[in-house]
Amino acid sequence: MIISEKQKEYIRNASHRYNLKIGARRCGKTYLDILYMIPKRILERKNKDGLNVIFGVSKGTIERNVLQPLREIYGKDLVRNINSQNIAYLFGQEVYCLGCEKISQVSKIQGTSIKYAYGDEIAKWIKEVFIMIQASLDKDYSCLDGALNPESETHWLKKDFLDKIEEKGLDVYVQHYTIFDNPFLPKDFVDNLCKEYEGTVYYNRLILGEWCNAEGIIFKLIANNKDRYITDKTKEGFISIGIDWGGHKSGHTICATRISRTFKEIQVLQSDKIDAEGTDTTKIFKWIINFIKDIELKYGKIEAIFPDSAEQVLNNSLRKELRNNNIYIPVRDCNKIQIDERIRLILIMLNVDKISFIKNQCETVIRALQTALYDEKSDKEQWLDDFTSDIDSLDAFCYSWTYWAKYLSNFIGG
Repeated sequence: MIISEKQKEYIRNASHRYNLKIGARRCGKTYLDILYMIPKRILERKNKDGLNVIFGVSKGTIERNVLQPLREIYGKDLVRNINSQNIAYLFGQEVYCLGCEKISQVSKIQGTSIKYAYGDEIAKWIKEVFIMIQASLDKDYSCLDGALNPESETHWLKKDFLDKIEEKGLDVYVQHYTIFDNPFLPKDFVDNLCKEYEGTVYYNRLILGEWCNAEGIIFKLIANNKDRYITDKTKEGFISIGIDWGGHKSGHTICATRISRTFKEIQVLQSDKIDAEGTDTTKIFKWIINFIKDIELKYGKIEAIFPDSAEQVLNNSLRKELRNNNIYIPVRDCNKIQIDERIRLILIMLNVDKISFIKNQCETVIRALQTALYDEKSDKEQWLDDFTSDIDSLDAFCYSWTYWAKYLSNFIGG
């Protein structure tokens, strides 16, 4: 097998209770585990007491990140599917596969002994899961291998575990990776990935493999140079509208976006905002209908409308009002992907010029992007929602395209 010098180093040194690879994406961390470490550890412990367990963010990510690549190398006879008891048979051995998104999922094995644990995306777990696993590694041959991308410097794994290895005398081996430690990646791929993340917190984490806090203005490129993204030329694609319903101190916001049919880029056509306080539904729906008519007059047919899915009464009323005005556009629940994923995708689109704004038509969204700040008290990438910036316009903007976020992600950073 052909492996890098960094991977060889891991094989030589990963003989501890905890063996962790921390660093960039696509640097070969998980590949080495798939190719060598997982089969080796499981077979070494054959006929010994204790459970084999693979932990991941969810059973779906375990299948995608671990079992499917294992199956591609070793075949479906040696790597079976997860059954209804959360067990997959790997190399003839019983292996539990448990998602760590909820403590209740992992509590199924509480009080049991684990002889081998594999941890996928450990930094995405909740802290209580990791603590429970630690208590279960109670054999002298018990060990955990794990791989992760670093997150904030205040993340619980760094603060409460990694930074206290020496203080507590823990038996831990940690290896750090940058993307440049994988000599098998095509140069064009590495160059493009570096460009996508340049100037963002993700460059430090996913290229250099560093723990790094997210601070200050989020979307610095458009904050410093909005003209780079302004155009008076419309692109091809289909149009959708996002709506965020306002409440106390916030406004009702709307945004029309054209998404390319290849899902390679988006163009914001128009956005608007009205005060929520003191505005009745008659005025709100008239404002929305006028916006829709204006968009269709200027740019053509609207594919769908995506209002905030949390306000079903207003959404149902909007459907009725549209029918009363002979407007037959589907009103669908928006796809509320996580804030950190919204931030990541917007940053990549800005970095590689896959987003544009029609001149003089999108000022509410542009201003919202220019002034959005990181919530520095959060371990995850979150924008500060305390009325210092127009998060309502950001939400409407995101709702206009996140229904197709999976397809956009495949093309702009994956």
